[in-house]
Amino acid sequence: MAFVANDNQQLTLTDSTLNLTQREKRVLEKSWAKTFAEKVFPAIDESIFSVLYSDKASRPNTPVNVIVGALILKEALGDTDDELVEALMFDVRYQYALHTTSFEEQPLSDRTLSRFRARVLAYETEHDVDLIHECIVKMAKEIAEFMNISPNMQRMDSFMVAANIKNLSLLELFYTCVANLAKRMNQREISLPEEQHHYIEKDDYNRCIYHKRELDATERTIVVMHDAEKLIELCDKTGDLDDTSEYQLLIRLLKERTIMDDDGARRLRKKEEVENPSEVLLNPSDPEATFRYKAGEKNLGYVGNVVESVGKKGSLITDYAYEKNIYADNQFMKDYLQQQDAFEEGAFLVADGAYSAETNSQIAASHNLKLVTTNFTGRKPDEIYAEFKFSDDGHYLLECINGCAPEACTYDSGNDRSVAWFKTEECNSCPYKDRCQPRFMKTRVRKEVSWKAVGRAKQLQYMKTEDFGRYARFRNGVEAIPSLLRRRYHVDKIPTHGKNRTRLCFGFKIAALDFQKLLDYINSLDRCDSKTKTA
Repeated sequence: MAFVANDNQQLTLTDSTLNLTQREKRVLEKSWAKTFAEKVFPAIDESIFSVLYSDKASRPNTPVNVIVGALILKEALGDTDDELVEALMFDVRYQYALHTTSFEEQPLSDRTLSRFRARVLAYETEHDVDLIHECIVKMAKEIAEFMNISPNMQRMDSFMVAANIKNLSLLELFYTCVANLAKRMNQREISLPEEQHHYIEKDDYNRCIYHKRELDATERTIVVMHDAEKLIELCDKTGDLDDTSEYQLLIRLLKERTIMDDDGARRLRKKEEVENPSEVLLNPSDPEATFRYKAGEKNLGYVGNVVESVGKKGSLITDYAYEKNIYADNQFMKDYLQQQDAFEEGAFLVADGAYSAETNSQIAASHNLKLVTTNFTGRKPDEIYAEFKFSDDGHYLLECINGCAPEACTYDSGNDRSVAWFKTEECNSCPYKDRCQPRFMKTRVRKEVSWKAVGRAKQLQYMKTEDFGRYARFRNGVEAIPSLLRRRYHVDKIPTHGKNRTRLCFGFKIAALDFQKLLDYINSLDRCDSKTKTA
């Protein structure tokens, strides 16, 4: 299939809008379709997706901007794939929004959307390039220009995105993995041992999990564990299932949740023996989902990170990221800053304390960007450290708060600290001696301090200023985005599994939210115009 740009959108004599009455045309012009057709659809860059298609002469592709626009409308209007395809056939608003009113036949079929998603995911798997993210971010920048939103005022926030999976007990997890492999073996016509044949029988799950009350859950888990060993041994002999996900997941489960004793017997790992407990298999339906506690709640799945740019009359999500939920907030910040060019006019970015890091502040400053974090995490250093002076690389202490330079100074790379030596008489007469608490030796005074402590002390001082209060109030606005994505766009109920697949859906939900923000902005302009005319 060859890539052909959809650049011919002239009206024909059979255009469906020509048959509308004047009243119907006025209603269409006031609907969401007009805004989408004029502002969103033209901002979709088809050329980004040309890599998905052949460069040889062959049958042309379905217009990519129609597909991408349809997937945005799907999330914005809460349609399923089938409902979207049917709506495009019979609803002139969808046709008007996607510039297909002159098409003899609407270009979407029941497989168009799924095939497009499969192409995008296959390309990402092979090249590690997220085309949807590239398209949506570029589209957001064009919409931001129309809304007069510059990147000079930004705020960032992250939130948990639940994987659409059940939180399985250890018994349920073992049983599900073993049953999945047994059913796959049965499909491949591999004879199951009599003792394990029940795993392919109907209602065996309920019998094993709920009805066998003569054994407690741990004892039943051990029985299933030994069944898993026997099935793995049988698979290893045949060698026919090495490439199946069922076999690989059961191998992974045994490795993560069991251990071999000195006598060669397998047993379940104790809780403290589990390595990387946040990354162990939680449910075979979504092997990539991870586990994390946040705000006292247990979360299974992923984490989304959004960057919102703010203007005088509106705001827009201009960038986003999506990772496993064990991904750190300060790493999201670092990733974002490293992708940015310098802000010639200067800018600021406000986020909460989890995004703070001295390295991030340095990167931001190098881009002429002021990074402000609005709360403090971890142990608070004494504010006197804010007046300590360090070398540019942050390795060596040059001067303490009392203006004294150390006689000697070394860098402890293991602890990322500067180890400085001062004269005893200087520290004895220092008014900050009790707060600094240096270590008095026989002939000299030893003081260990890190550059991070200095940066954190400066942050504590800044948090007491009125300027900081304004930034903190500005950041509060970004808290609405996670709530909107959950309530209106059901981000916690994405009907697919895996990081890449759910990230693709997440991206279209971000685009749908931006479309709603654009609608709100245009409606506010209309209200202002009507008030002006009335006055």
